[in-house]
Amino acid sequence: MATTTPEARVPRLGRLERSALTGVLVREVVNFSSYWKSTTFSSTVEPTIYLIAFGFGFGSLVSTIGGYDYVDFVGTGTVATAVLFSSAFPAMFGTFVKYQFQRTYDAILAAPVDTEELVTAEALWIATRAGVYGCVPMLVAIAFGLDPAWGMLLVPFIGWIAGFGWACFGISIAGYSKSFENFNYVISAVLTPLFLLAGSFFPLDGFPEWAQVLAAFNPLYQCVQLIRAAVFGLLGWDDLFRVSVLVGFGLLVWRIAIRAMTKKLID
Repeated sequence: MATTTPEARVPRLGRLERSALTGVLVREVVNFSSYWKSTTFSSTVEPTIYLIAFGFGFGSLVSTIGGYDYVDFVGTGTVATAVLFSSAFPAMFGTFVKYQFQRTYDAILAAPVDTEELVTAEALWIATRAGVYGCVPMLVAIAFGLDPAWGMLLVPFIGWIAGFGWACFGISIAGYSKSFENFNYVISAVLTPLFLLAGSFFPLDGFPEWAQVLAAFNPLYQCVQLIRAAVFGLLGWDDLFRVSVLVGFGLLVWRIAIRAMTKKLID
């Protein structure tokens, strides 16, 4: 099926038109209503299992870590894990299926919507889901002893910012990949190391200095630290740097995702 090039469509009024973004978002919400149960299950159960396994497995051996009860430490860490699982992976696999097999994007681009608006709306929708799903492990941790705090109200927003970046990352990977097998390289060589260097389940103080320096540029690590600071009431000026890392990461991979999908859909 031939794709529709920008030159062949209705002239655009401007970039990121609200009507175009709204149209794509409404379609995603309506479509999501048909499979929300399975998506919610896969995006929330796995991080919760990590919380229970590490929190009560290692928690029986280590009572405190980094000055926190181990269950509290892991509970806040798995929030960022849930954000990653509910943004990067759905973006990679979902985007690839939509343009490669279902040809959904060809149909959307036949309307007065361009690739930039399509990618942006998809990332916004996935980020919104990630912000909600990221709260599930925190609620489970509260059930197991984590003290509620007003700072927890910031967690969905932190998850949204981080989720937008990881959603754009997943979309860009899907745009540059030729098959599902290519995802294995990204998961094993990129996402897994970033996951292990995020400080979700153990502090990074015992790592070599070079690893701690690299962790400062790990968006998932900054997400973990922001969430812990919010939950434990420790937000400070240094957290502005963490927010800037997440925002900078999101903007960078957003442009990369648009470029990747533009090339893919035009080709």
